[in-house]
Amino acid sequence: MATGAFILQASDLDSLIQALQNESFEVMGPTIRDQAIIYDVINKSSDFPQGWTDVQEKGTYRLTKRNDKAYFGYAVGPHSWKKFLHLPKRKIWDAEKTKDGLSFREAQDPVRPMAFLGVRSCELHAIDIQDRVFSHGQFVNQSYKDKRDHVFIVAINCATPAKTCFCTAMKTGPRVTLDNDLTMTEIVGQNEHFFFIKSGSSKGDRILQKLPLQPATESDQKKEAIVVQTTINQVQSGPRAIDSSDLKDLLYRNYENPEWEEVAKRCLSCANCTMACPTCFCSTVEDVTDLKGDHAERWELWDSCFTGDFSYVHGGSIRQNTRSRYRQWMTHKLATWIDQFGTSGCVGCGRCIAWCPVGIDITEEVLAIRKKEKNHV
Repeated sequence: MATGAFILQASDLDSLIQALQNESFEVMGPTIRDQAIIYDVINKSSDFPQGWTDVQEKGTYRLTKRNDKAYFGYAVGPHSWKKFLHLPKRKIWDAEKTKDGLSFREAQDPVRPMAFLGVRSCELHAIDIQDRVFSHGQFVNQSYKDKRDHVFIVAINCATPAKTCFCTAMKTGPRVTLDNDLTMTEIVGQNEHFFFIKSGSSKGDRILQKLPLQPATESDQKKEAIVVQTTINQVQSGPRAIDSSDLKDLLYRNYENPEWEEVAKRCLSCANCTMACPTCFCSTVEDVTDLKGDHAERWELWDSCFTGDFSYVHGGSIRQNTRSRYRQWMTHKLATWIDQFGTSGCVGCGRCIAWCPVGIDITEEVLAIRKKEKNHV
């Protein structure tokens, strides 16, 4: 693995995209669509949301122009990288009626090498969490694992947190600490614009060898450190700075906290939070047939613990009201997930806050539960 750090001028960003494409990777990255920054195929640097940023608050997301030409000057949008690995909809099998009965065929998901360009630290942690769920346990989701094994990750240290971010509380950012192939930091100054870049794997080394790089100087390293520390300070002094040291025990003690009733009065059980969440993994299956009854298919689709049918068993749903569904989601995310997978299910990205249509804020719910517990002791 290459040691040291290098400088890639922003004007040479296309060379990175080209190098990844030459290694047969389909490059995925941030781009603007429908007035939001989403992840999709990237063919050239002009596909990036250069000069744009996002403004986020409870139930609010909008794009606005920056006063510079940063390529990665935003936080996170409604999409996460899980849509490329844990597909929103995929066929499991199909069957045909024949003269001898039924002929079943297991569906084969196409696996193509992908490069994720611009993965934030919180999102890298989210991928790591889904790896634990789908690849490292007793039951392996082969569709996920096959895709994950062919991913090249270019991570980027966050320089533009949103007001909804609380990654420092969840110890998931903003500095990239998990393994990846390349790590970049975008540095934009009055007369300079470059990427501070390091390799984290042999695959990353091969890509670096194809780029027009310069060795990073001590001055460059100081600039990189300032970018990351500034982001840390912004998140820690932001409105979502919470104490996460005892979240599991707090929620385990408060199954009957009156706050669950209060939040249920506002929650629509719409499942927006789980759809936007980069770690939620619930799914269901749906069987369909043609009109003649000769062809049938089974599909796996994203589902949510907020839907009434999700906990349905013979005789009815276990969680019949919004109170129990919201409690299930938040307690699983911040507490029981730790017992299942050894880590919290929340990475502090703030998507569930921004994309909740009624502005429910999970960090405010933590504070409310603490306050009501203290008042009832």
